[in-house]
Amino acid sequence: MGGFHGFGPKALPFFKALKFHQSKEWFEENRALHEAEVLEPMIALLADLTALFAKKRVPLKADGKRSIFRLNRDIRFSKDKSPYKTHAGAVMTRSGGKNDLGVLYVHVSPEGCFVAAGFYMPEPETLRRMREAIKAKSAQFKTMLKTLEKGGLKFSDYERLTRVPRGFEELKDGPLADAVCLKSFIVEEPVDDAVVGSTELVETMAAFTDRALPLLKFGWAALE
Repeated sequence: MGGFHGFGPKALPFFKALKFHQSKEWFEENRALHEAEVLEPMIALLADLTALFAKKRVPLKADGKRSIFRLNRDIRFSKDKSPYKTHAGAVMTRSGGKNDLGVLYVHVSPEGCFVAAGFYMPEPETLRRMREAIKAKSAQFKTMLKTLEKGGLKFSDYERLTRVPRGFEELKDGPLADAVCLKSFIVEEPVDDAVVGSTELVETMAAFTDRALPLLKFGWAALE
């Protein structure tokens, strides 16, 4: 613990400049800045959180640099050919691998930093199992929602169905209709830039995780 001292003061300005330049030449000239102000602090943040969660028996961890999303964009099927993302993102999961279901996510961007947790755009079979659990364990799901609400959290309204999915028609117009129409089960919270640049971010993310953990536990149980 104690390795994270905040993202560097030039981290967010770096991404602002990268959005304007978007060239390999500019990035290579500023690679050292990215590593010192963004990459190294992110690795330290994940290490501190992994250690803290282990002490608290929270089943989330990171796998060092492998838990951080690449800065390069996949432009093969995109009209936008900008080669670089203009934010940093990383996940923590039960195994530490990026592909695990149920994540804690941190997003560092000059356009708004935030933390999030849950199940983002799961595959159809995974989504079906989540919906089945909502229907079969409705009382447990409602209790989980109330716990989230007490913690100031609610589901983010990402892409959703306009009507209840096939097989769940009995829930139409009921209290679970909105839930089974969701395509993601995510809660998120903004983080002030000042917190991102300080050691306070570790405790901020840990406190958010405590409040979001009921969602992760419900989803993990549903998928097992």
